[in-house]
Amino acid sequence: MVLKQVLPELNQADFIAQIYSDNFLEKEWKDRMIHVTDVLHLSMPKQFEAAVPKLTKLISILQQSQERGESLAYIFLAEYIARYGINDIERSIIALECTTQFISCEFAVRPFIIKYPDQMLHQMLLWSKHPSHKVRRFSSEGSRPKLPWSMALPQLQKDPSPTFKILQNLMQDPHPWVRKSVANHLNDISKDHPDKVMAFAEQWKGMSKETDAIIKHGLRTLLKSGYPQTLSYYELNDTGIELEGFVISTPVVTIGNALCFSFEIENQNTNAKTIRLEYGLYYQKANGQLNKKVFKISEREFKPLEKSKIQRNQSFKIITTRKFHTGLHQLSLLINGIESEKLSFQLVE
Repeated sequence: MVLKQVLPELNQADFIAQIYSDNFLEKEWKDRMIHVTDVLHLSMPKQFEAAVPKLTKLISILQQSQERGESLAYIFLAEYIARYGINDIERSIIALECTTQFISCEFAVRPFIIKYPDQMLHQMLLWSKHPSHKVRRFSSEGSRPKLPWSMALPQLQKDPSPTFKILQNLMQDPHPWVRKSVANHLNDISKDHPDKVMAFAEQWKGMSKETDAIIKHGLRTLLKSGYPQTLSYYELNDTGIELEGFVISTPVVTIGNALCFSFEIENQNTNAKTIRLEYGLYYQKANGQLNKKVFKISEREFKPLEKSKIQRNQSFKIITTRKFHTGLHQLSLLINGIESEKLSFQLVE
């Protein structure tokens, strides 16, 4: 056991017994993580000051043994810092920087940002220039206002200005993992501050293929919602685009089967034109309201006078992430973000 190299006095059998106690195998993933973190704490020095050198040594040994830190099996190491280092910011910064180079601490850092906003955001800015791409990514991912499966950062949701400084440093990062985080971060901000994200996008427009890709991915929610400034940014409009023959060929869909629809689109302009095609599906909710979800079909350049017929199927196969409700549903097309008329269909059992 690697931990015994750091804690020679560790009773390996007792440690493993404690891990698998209290119906461990029946716990949900997060509860397992918390349980393992607490068991680790029982074996570590009680003072966080003394525990940090043990933790960093453990990380070093794991890295040298070529263990894969990306595995969620080690996420408890990051959780340990969040749970037991929250009152020791200086040493936690050391521990976070070390640990995130083995297993990402993007979740663990968020309580620190909430408790020590100025100090931690300054530190995240410093980390955005770190030699390790894992630390640089951590500076963006950890400060995302709405990181999925983690606590939100209300202060940054209200005012994202501090993180724009971090993103500026990372826009031309050589590592694609970092650039993807920047795009996701921008997408987070766009949900509350679309104008600020568009102003940021304007600064970087046409800078390079890589920065354009970051901006495009970061504006994906605004593109789907048809935000006018974003459509204008990409010169997307419906001038000279003709929609014909929009029909639903399955007006009654049984749960488990698919909705089928088709249409024709034509670029009637004498010049080539980029056309972004999407469709909006208005799902029936339990309360009788309709909830729109947008799906992308394609985005490409149409030649002058080019015409294309498009057919699509939308599955209503039962899945764990969505519950279907029978009754009226609707379908629309979005052409360069501009929505067409809605067609109705019925979903039945």
